[in-house]
Amino acid sequence: MEMLPEEILGNAPAAWASALGAALVTYLCLRLLVGVLVTRLAKLATGTHTRWDDIITHALRKTKGIVLLIVALYAGVLPLSLPERLTSTVEHLTVIALLVQAGIWLSAGIRQWIEMHHEERADEDAAAVMTMNVIGIAVRIVLWSMVLLLALDNLGVDVTALVAGLGVGGIAVALALQNILGDLFASLSIVLDKPFVLGDFLKVDDKLGSVEQIGLKTTRVRSLSGEQLVFSNTDLLNSRIQNYGRMFERRVVFEVGVTYDTQRELLQRIPDMIREAIESHGDDVRFDRAHFARYGDFALEFETVYYVMGPDYNSFMDIQEAVNLEIHRCFEEAGIDFAYPTQTVFVRGSASGTGAA
Repeated sequence: MEMLPEEILGNAPAAWASALGAALVTYLCLRLLVGVLVTRLAKLATGTHTRWDDIITHALRKTKGIVLLIVALYAGVLPLSLPERLTSTVEHLTVIALLVQAGIWLSAGIRQWIEMHHEERADEDAAAVMTMNVIGIAVRIVLWSMVLLLALDNLGVDVTALVAGLGVGGIAVALALQNILGDLFASLSIVLDKPFVLGDFLKVDDKLGSVEQIGLKTTRVRSLSGEQLVFSNTDLLNSRIQNYGRMFERRVVFEVGVTYDTQRELLQRIPDMIREAIESHGDDVRFDRAHFARYGDFALEFETVYYVMGPDYNSFMDIQEAVNLEIHRCFEEAGIDFAYPTQTVFVRGSASGTGAA
């Protein structure tokens, strides 16, 4: 029968068995501890109105089993007498695993906080939601940059020299990526200046749609016909943007033309007819003016201006339709004819006759 070796890496097999058992017990205890904490905090969160217990619970749920396993293995090999290089490797691996896990916890907590903020403020303040989304991305970038630097420092890399080198190399990278960085700074301008926010209805050149997402490089707009329009942030800010989401009232201008043979007394009544048709909608509209504006090529033209007290396009069209129908009814009852393009040819006959030869 083959005998077991007396020592493995300077430790007896019994010591390795004890280390394996300790690692297994440590792993099970850590899994149990995390499970109990998540269950207790989740139960506590249902009875409170604060955010922090929900955020901590969500973050703890992101605990990775591989990290617990690495920590358990480190706890198991601590009593063993291992070569210094192997011990250092295990320690570095454990520290890096803990740093990554801390980054995962903090990143998950930030995401959860932003999502909760989004749910609470989406209908009240879309600009604040947009700002928090961009700030959240920036904070996570800084967070993982710090995790990377700490991990490199733990491995013995000279972080100070690395940061200095990155500063010099960053200039070259910035020149190579100036378009991407331009869009990045444009996104910050959108967040800080707020020319538009999520949900606003925009007209950019000949494109129309509602803002669906504002990213670090592009802004996505859902068009009226259903497709998604993607604009780079730089191009979008360089365009002429009409933001209908900031419209508090809509100015409406329309013209009505009547025939030239309409009697003067009826012409004088037409502005009052139009005004009454508009003011019949009460507080939804504000009448401005109605005038006999000009002698057109085919009609006597009346120009009317009024305001719809709200930005909704469907409401505006409903009101305009009702006004048009009421004007038509009034004109029909008064015997006023609408004009349309016509031409009248007057032929003047010759008064002189021809004499007989």
